[in-house]
Amino acid sequence: MGLQTTCIGAYPKPDYVPIRDWFQVEGGLTATGGEVTRRASAALSHSDDEIEALYVRATEAAVSDQVAAGIDVPTDGEQRRENYIHYHCRHLAGIDFQNLTERTLRGGAYTTELPTIAAAVKPRGEHFLNRDYRIAQSFTDRPVKITVPGPLTIMDTTANVHYGDEAALARDLADALNFEIRALAEAGCRYIQVDEPVFARNVERALAFGVECLDRCFAGLPDDVVRVMHMCCGYPEHLDDDAYPKADPQSYFDLAEALDRSSAAQISIEDAHRHNDLGLLEKFAETTVIFGAVAIADSRLETVEEIAARLRMALDHIDRDRLVAAPDCGLAMLGRELAIAKLNNLCSAAKAV
Repeated sequence: MGLQTTCIGAYPKPDYVPIRDWFQVEGGLTATGGEVTRRASAALSHSDDEIEALYVRATEAAVSDQVAAGIDVPTDGEQRRENYIHYHCRHLAGIDFQNLTERTLRGGAYTTELPTIAAAVKPRGEHFLNRDYRIAQSFTDRPVKITVPGPLTIMDTTANVHYGDEAALARDLADALNFEIRALAEAGCRYIQVDEPVFARNVERALAFGVECLDRCFAGLPDDVVRVMHMCCGYPEHLDDDAYPKADPQSYFDLAEALDRSSAAQISIEDAHRHNDLGLLEKFAETTVIFGAVAIADSRLETVEEIAARLRMALDHIDRDRLVAAPDCGLAMLGRELAIAKLNNLCSAAKAV
């Protein structure tokens, strides 16, 4: 049967989708965060039948490409999202997308304008991801995974002017996310993923209250829902940007045991863009590891043989039924042709192993 395969979240958007990813806007997020947010707000304010049909068409294409490549658990491709974080934030009360706040991030690496947490964060009361799931699931009989940004990652890409206590903000965000996650489960979604790349960049905060809030996100779900957590090491500004900042590889080791004790059944880590000491996998005594086996910001196409060789090395450190092969992160930056080629080789390698 080979190893199971999945994707992480984003998939390249067709030109006809009426919203651009942040990296497609000149200057990217680091230079024009406010501009990206304002453009997305304008685009998302239109919801007529014609635009909705474009989102549905793009979702069908994203799901179909993944399934055709052989992916066992595809995603919806996040076709409605300008980025995986702010799309969800637009559905939360207390986060202001009209009055942006300037904030300096990544240790002073850049300054940008971000949505403002100006009041207590709560759900607005209307669900939206259950619609996204039903549409995506209608195009395949394979289980579709839906992704949600985690509390710490939302905090990292917004400007908080309301809460004096970071842990209190994280818990309110977790409870608001749980409102939507439960609706996903009720709609039939059996793979739900919380994205927390900030864990790897801020281990202290993750251990202090991040893992607790991850469990709050998943609270109350039926036993047959697979709780997934994705923890990447950073994202570049453009394809083949080798110099972008990455989290310390020790971060995975520092977090592994706490995550293994959490309610997450699967933990997604990157390995392709920078190989880990595979002794890391032994830190996960119970949890399934989704293993990043192809790079998502490198235009070089990995061969089936090299992907399979790395997967075999991983199997020296973890049980076969607890290893899932995947890309490192979302595929949006690659473009459709290269994304398909990488997924084809990934799936062929997983079968060969």
